[in-house]
Amino acid sequence: MSDKKTYYITTPIYYPSDNLHIGHAYCTVAADAEARFRRLEGYDVMFLTGTDEHGQKIERKAIEAGKTPKQYVDDIVEGILELWKVLNISNDRFIRTTDDYHVKAVQKIFKELYDRGDIYKNEYEGWYCTPCESFWTEHQLVDGKCPDCGREVELTKEESYFFRLSKYQKRLEELYEKNPNFISPQSRLNEMLSNFIRPGLDDLCVSRTSFKWGIPVTFDDKHIVYVWVDALSNYITALGYGSDDDSLYRKYWPAQVHLVGKEIVRFHTIIWPAMLMALDLPVPEMVFGHGWLLLEGGKMSKSKGNVVDPLVLCERYGTDAIRYFLLREVPFGSDGVFSNEALINRINSDLANDLGNLVSRTLTMSEKYFNNEITASGVTDPLDDELKAVAAEAVSKYAGLMEQLLFSNAFSEVFRLVSRANKYIDETMPWKLAKDEASRGRLQQVLYNLCEALRIVAILCQPAMPDTSAKILSYLGVDEADCTWDTAANFGATKAFHTSKGEILFPRIDLEKELDALEKDKKKRAAEAEKAAKKAEKAAKKAHHGEEAPAEITIDDFAKLDLRVAEVTACEVVPNSDKLLKLTLRVGDETRTIASSIRPWYSPEELVGRHIIIVANLKPAVFRGVESHGMLLACDNTEDDCKLIFADDCTPGRKVR
Repeated sequence: MSDKKTYYITTPIYYPSDNLHIGHAYCTVAADAEARFRRLEGYDVMFLTGTDEHGQKIERKAIEAGKTPKQYVDDIVEGILELWKVLNISNDRFIRTTDDYHVKAVQKIFKELYDRGDIYKNEYEGWYCTPCESFWTEHQLVDGKCPDCGREVELTKEESYFFRLSKYQKRLEELYEKNPNFISPQSRLNEMLSNFIRPGLDDLCVSRTSFKWGIPVTFDDKHIVYVWVDALSNYITALGYGSDDDSLYRKYWPAQVHLVGKEIVRFHTIIWPAMLMALDLPVPEMVFGHGWLLLEGGKMSKSKGNVVDPLVLCERYGTDAIRYFLLREVPFGSDGVFSNEALINRINSDLANDLGNLVSRTLTMSEKYFNNEITASGVTDPLDDELKAVAAEAVSKYAGLMEQLLFSNAFSEVFRLVSRANKYIDETMPWKLAKDEASRGRLQQVLYNLCEALRIVAILCQPAMPDTSAKILSYLGVDEADCTWDTAANFGATKAFHTSKGEILFPRIDLEKELDALEKDKKKRAAEAEKAAKKAEKAAKKAHHGEEAPAEITIDDFAKLDLRVAEVTACEVVPNSDKLLKLTLRVGDETRTIASSIRPWYSPEELVGRHIIIVANLKPAVFRGVESHGMLLACDNTEDDCKLIFADDCTPGRKVR
């Protein structure tokens, strides 16, 4: 085992969404910056991210997309992995809650909690928000809607297992009192106390029976594990907890920090520590609930049409510029507003005017006056001491601020040093010194000091802008491996610089022209998306009405179908659905159910007693909580009319061929 001190940092595992936007990048970029900073300090870091892939929301989304839940999440996870790659995220592990090892470990955790008496069976009746996968009591609703997302909730009644959350209320209160930083920032702690702890905790429903997309409970296969119990467990299952090899768990747990969005703080600071207490496991040291990155005063949302694509931004401005903006623009923990104008202004002011200008001026003078070979001459001035003092203060303050996750403040200190170095050029006037041969020693020292200041800036910028940091060090002729945290605090650690001019780091952007170009690009993308949607809809209609010839099959392909006659013994409307009917069928001696989207054309009363033809060997699926075993044979009589194939003269159970 390594002798290095360990540091474990996590982001929440993300719900697979088909509209990834800049807000999704916010938390992960912050976690990546902190992980890189801790590695720079010498920590043995474990940085975890991943995807939360179970639950009713996923199941419904998959049905809408005409896919199985696993197909649906597989396609989207590819996009998340691509985004993390583009954003230069340095995670050590990526967990998917559909991974086999995670599923097995969650089943063990659930069974252990049950065996310890902390999980019991009862019936749940209450309100459920499917988009948030959250249970709510009547008094927690706001105007009858979910207090987190403001959307409609569903009244749910089903047999469930419950976790004795109320049993751990006192221990949670003691945790908050003994470790006031456990919930950070302070405003999040206040919210948890006033909204959940002081009103009193209720036991938590931790299993579902009304749908199937989840981890099965091993000792009661009607039930699946509640998605949040499944999701929260990832922080330890990713380290091997519950497996044959839990060495990573023993090395890195407990986590130093979970970074989460403010809307899921209650899961991480109430349910998660209570689960760990019930398992006799240590709790994490801190849960930090950051704010939202908003657009024009509201959350980014595909339905509102205000999604900002981080891939487009990175392609247009560079990954490091986007990473820096996310960390610098908004105090971490508070809500912030994203706008293209704010992004461009930040790039121009900090990166082009200040940092880019300092690099360009220093390298140009190094080449012009000393043929790129810079060493200290020893000819000093009080101005040098002022520059060194600002550098030392920047390093010291930066470290403390990064340790508190105050990224904006930390990088403010870095750019205070950048500004001081630019001012140092104006004060020392190297171009004037170059005119006097007697001042050559002083000129050499000035350029050496500027190179050293840049070296320190590059080290401090590494967590936010790793590629830019590497470029600056390469322009200075310094080996990146030699630029450790210890050398950042040591002005003069590098004895000689072999500089070279490279590409401009951040070209200045014409604000008005760029905003105009962005607006045109936005309209172009919207038009392309609308065109693609219409094309896909047209293709779907052609295929649906047989206008395109299907692929040929062989007799062997046809033989795989098991077509049977079935009698409809009962039929009912599926709740919360405009199209689905639930048919109970007699197929010989067997009884089964099928959910079918035929409600626009048939009422339940019309179908009871009728004989229909079904595909009997179709893999079961779940639609709106109804387990469907098969498919009905029907004909698209017209574009807006569907007719079932009836076989009233045939015996139920008989094979159709």
